[in-house]
Amino acid sequence: QSTVCEKIMELLGQNEVEQRQRKVLILSQDSFYKVLTAEQQAKALKGQYNFDHPDAFDNDLMHSTLKNIVEGKTVEVPTYDFVTHSRLAETTVVYPADVVLFEGILVFYNQDIRDMFHLRLFVDTDSDVRLSRRVLRDMKRGRDLEQILTQYTTFVKPAFEEFCLPTKKYADVIIPRGVDNMVAINLIVQHIQDILNGDICKWQRGALNGHGRTYKRPFPEQAEGGGVLAAGKRSHLESSSRPH
Repeated sequence: QSTVCEKIMELLGQNEVEQRQRKVLILSQDSFYKVLTAEQQAKALKGQYNFDHPDAFDNDLMHSTLKNIVEGKTVEVPTYDFVTHSRLAETTVVYPADVVLFEGILVFYNQDIRDMFHLRLFVDTDSDVRLSRRVLRDMKRGRDLEQILTQYTTFVKPAFEEFCLPTKKYADVIIPRGVDNMVAINLIVQHIQDILNGDICKWQRGALNGHGRTYKRPFPEQAEGGGVLAAGKRSHLESSSRPH
């Protein structure tokens, strides 16, 4: 889903815009992993800590940060180091934006957080594709193949089936086959452009007023998880499903 969000940013031309001036930004659930104890960190370095369990995230901090974003405040988001499995002292300053793409594996799991979004997208990608991408990503982080595969079979796949996949039912839109689905991505881009232009369609206006219907139908062609969170002018698109 992070790749889908990046493609959306690219098509909207937001990557060339200075950070403080962006109307659309991406925020990742991965930034809100909990600070590990010494024992947990030792397990993490051996691939024996479950980063795909809901308890791995600091949901209170995530909720308060999103609430401040909805209220148009400038916030400081934690910076997480995936090599050392630790939260760094430095934070990332996030400035107010009209649309926020919030992506992650379990963004629909916590109801208080889930209810903040006005459009929820679930990017549905083939399991082989998810595994291959994970292997390539984790090898770049210095992990060996055996550890990656062991962690995948022990934690990632079971957690996906138990915690992530069931949240698919909360999605308003299901996008099959990832970033290859340009039909779906272009429709989402157009929707965001309508929000930025103030031309929010009728069903979205209803959702903003708390009376909108939920449409759970897959896009016709190709995408893995997301949704939109809005307050006044601010709208936040959320995404679901990236293993640690």
